[in-house]
Amino acid sequence: MGHREDLLEGAKRCLLAKGFVRTTARDIVKESGTNLASIGYHYGSKDALLAQAYVSLVEGMGDAFDGDGTVDAAAPGSLERFERVWANIIATMKEPGSVWRLSMEVLAFGDRLPEVRAHLAAAQREAGRGLVPLLMGGREEDVSDGTADTLGAFYVTLMTGLIAQWTFDPAGAPDAERLTAGLRQVVEAATAPADGASAADASTDGAP
Repeated sequence: MGHREDLLEGAKRCLLAKGFVRTTARDIVKESGTNLASIGYHYGSKDALLAQAYVSLVEGMGDAFDGDGTVDAAAPGSLERFERVWANIIATMKEPGSVWRLSMEVLAFGDRLPEVRAHLAAAQREAGRGLVPLLMGGREEDVSDGTADTLGAFYVTLMTGLIAQWTFDPAGAPDAERLTAGLRQVVEAATAPADGASAADASTDGAP
C-alpha cells in the first residue's frame, strides 16, 4: 500500500481504539508508519482523514447489512425485507466496541470536531443512497438525488435514532420486530379510509 492507504488504515485502527477526540495526528502517523506531512498531502487535515476513515469503516459493514445475500430472498420494499435489513443493522449495534459509538461521539463533541462533523454531514446523502437499494432493491447508482434526499434521508434518520437508543439504552432499544410492528401501524393508519371509518369498519361495508 502507498501512504494514502496506510494512513487510512492507521486512522481506522486509531478510531476504533481511541475515538475521534483522543486520536492525534501523531497517533495516526505511528500506527500507519508514515509521517505528519503525508496527512496534509493526501487528506488535507487530520480531521478530514478521520472522517474518511469513519466512512470507510461503515462501508465495510455492507456484508453484515445484507446478511451475506439473505436479504435478497425477501421482496424489495416488503415489510419482511424491512425487518431482515434492520435486524442485520441492529446486530452490528449490539457488538462490543461497535463502530456506531463514534457517531454518538460526533454528536456529543461536535463543537470540538467541526471539520469531522462537516465532512460527515456532507456524507449523509450518500449514506441514504446506499440504504435505498438495500431495502427497496435496485442499484445504488440508479438512486436519484431526489430519492436519496427523501427516502434515503428517512432511512438515515431512522438509523441515527437507533444508534442513539442502542448506545444509551440497549435494554430498552427496539429490535427489528418491534420496529417493523411500528411501521406496520403507520402504514395501516396512512392507508385507512379517509372518511374517518376504521379499517375494520370499512371491511364490513355492505355486509348483511
